Amino acid sequence: MRVRPRETPRWTLADLAAELGATATGDAVVTGIALNTAHLLEGDLYAALPGANAHGAIYAGAARDRGASGMLTDAEGAALVGDTLPVVVVEEPRRLLAGLSATFYGHPAESFTTLGVTGTQGKTTATYLAEAALGDRPSAVVGTIGTRIRKVPAASTLTTPEAPQLQALFAVMREERVEVCAMEVSSHALVQGRVAGFAFDVAVFLNLGRDHLDFHTNLEDYFLAKAALFTPQHARHAVINVDDAHGRRLRELTPLPVTTFSTDGNPADWRAVNIRPHRLGTDLEVLGPDGLAVGLSVPLPGVFNVSNALAVMAALAQAGHDPAELANGIAASTGVPGRMERVDAGQPFTALVDYAHKPDAVSAVLTALRPVTAGRLIIVIGAGGDRDHGKRPIMGEAAARNADVVIVTDDNPRSERAATIRSAVMAGAAAGPGVAIEVAGRREAIAQAVAMAHLGDTVVVAGKGHERGQEVDGVVHPFDDREVLVELIQEHA
Repeated sequence: MRVRPRETPRWTLADLAAELGATATGDAVVTGIALNTAHLLEGDLYAALPGANAHGAIYAGAARDRGASGMLTDAEGAALVGDTLPVVVVEEPRRLLAGLSATFYGHPAESFTTLGVTGTQGKTTATYLAEAALGDRPSAVVGTIGTRIRKVPAASTLTTPEAPQLQALFAVMREERVEVCAMEVSSHALVQGRVAGFAFDVAVFLNLGRDHLDFHTNLEDYFLAKAALFTPQHARHAVINVDDAHGRRLRELTPLPVTTFSTDGNPADWRAVNIRPHRLGTDLEVLGPDGLAVGLSVPLPGVFNVSNALAVMAALAQAGHDPAELANGIAASTGVPGRMERVDAGQPFTALVDYAHKPDAVSAVLTALRPVTAGRLIIVIGAGGDRDHGKRPIMGEAAARNADVVIVTDDNPRSERAATIRSAVMAGAAAGPGVAIEVAGRREAIAQAVAMAHLGDTVVVAGKGHERGQEVDGVVHPFDDREVLVELIQEHA
């Protein structure tokens, strides 16, 4: 699927500058906006923003060589660029970029329903369940795994794309007559203004736990970043999980109209009752407003996936969709790549791959698998390098508390020594009661799990989920947990 609309907007640089209350030095015709020179097409306005390590204006020459027609930047960037390109100079260009991008493409998000889903875990699953719930209706998904428009992949790199790329994708969705776009909204995106310039029709809060503390000052700062989504600037209606303590706090803070949901028996507008887990998923009844009662089968294990499905039903029902049809769509879902994804190569034990790379997610996955595992619960787990160091022993402890065997190995070490990361995870796993084993090399660790698994056991390979590479010292090596699991099971047969 294309990532820019067929109908190309055409603005003069002077007109774009006027939208920002600024003037342009020189003029040109602008037919797109790009924040990264790698995404820049001929005729684009290059947004050269100040960065943590360097100013984007130092790439003005590369932007010109790729065909940029002008540049949006601040005074520092203008001083760096000289007369390389016609320039529009504003204070805080990042703050203005999202609104400018939405204006440039004619506010495309007004043409369809937008769902913004935030939470520490479950965002990807919720958006994919929303796509499934809508059945054959034209829909779109934006998030960690990428963008899908009418079920066709479109290239995107961030969980929440930067504003110029996002608004271009919205313009494509408008051309494709999409009815609903379900989108993951990260805390980074909120802080950096990527989702400014439009308001989601429904904002959904799933949960909040420890994550991204390499970016946020502390958990409070992380919560407040998420809470910004639930303001009139960003959304029109809130759907909130009141089983989560942060959700209950958010319900009191948000000025938006609120719909609540619960799987734990708390008073809420939407409730999951008579929850019946089984090996392949969960059956339950959904109770909604005005005496609504609908049967629901969620084809993913775990009460947390029941919560994700309930959030989707509440949000889409708020947007006018029939709950019974939504339940049928969810029941027909084929699953989510790398999220509790079952791997079956004829082995006598259950094998799954999951993206769990946070303490709460590790606990949730193992808690979900315990009741449907007759034998031992075995987890292969690591932690990413160059990220929050403090969560590593907590992840190890969560794994050892909930699994029978914990095999600690390498995730994406990035620029760090893999052994140092494993040591931190092992320190937490040593608390038990699960048996902890350290195995260097991810393939070797998965091989050990396969070798020790027997009939009735469950093996879960956690941390990388849908990812198809492993980053070591700046190089991404091909590595897909699902493919490796299949290979090793077949070798061991």
